Amino acid sequence: MTERGQGPTTARVDPEAESFAADFELTDHTGMVQTDEDFRGRWMLVFFGFANCPDVCPMGLATIAQVMDDLGTEGAAVQPLFITVDPERDTPGALADYVPQFGPGILGLSGSPDQIERTAETFKIYYQKTEEASSPDGYTIGHTSSFLLFDPEGEFVRIYEYDQEPGLIVADLRERIGT
Repeated sequence: MTERGQGPTTARVDPEAESFAADFELTDHTGMVQTDEDFRGRWMLVFFGFANCPDVCPMGLATIAQVMDDLGTEGAAVQPLFITVDPERDTPGALADYVPQFGPGILGLSGSPDQIERTAETFKIYYQKTEEASSPDGYTIGHTSSFLLFDPEGEFVRIYEYDQEPGLIVADLRERIGT
């Protein structure tokens, strides 16, 4: 299902995997329960990660923020979602402190460990908790680092790599959303 790059934090989504599904019920960083149905009518740009990630997640969120800034008013058609793979630490309150640092339109989502596991299964993403003494609380999490794009009907469209040039993502999104 995934291909590992230079380590578990750079795992990629396998584009040949079974069809992806955007199917979730999670709590956003403002405390509201959100489901995939709440975003029908908008494109969803989904990124899985965790707030204590030292490099991949901040870089990915910065890329998403740049994409949204570059889209300007056209960005209203796109909802970026950051779904945690670390529900133990990334409560809605913790995500409320973290996610808005990257951009006001990015929505952080968390849930119980079971909810996160079910969500990861439907999106076909990889994550694994690994002991690491130098990390906060003694562990880190290897995870899929790609962005997943879903159309306004909730159908999977494509994958962007977290380190892809924001301008390329913007150009692709503009073409897709018809602006």
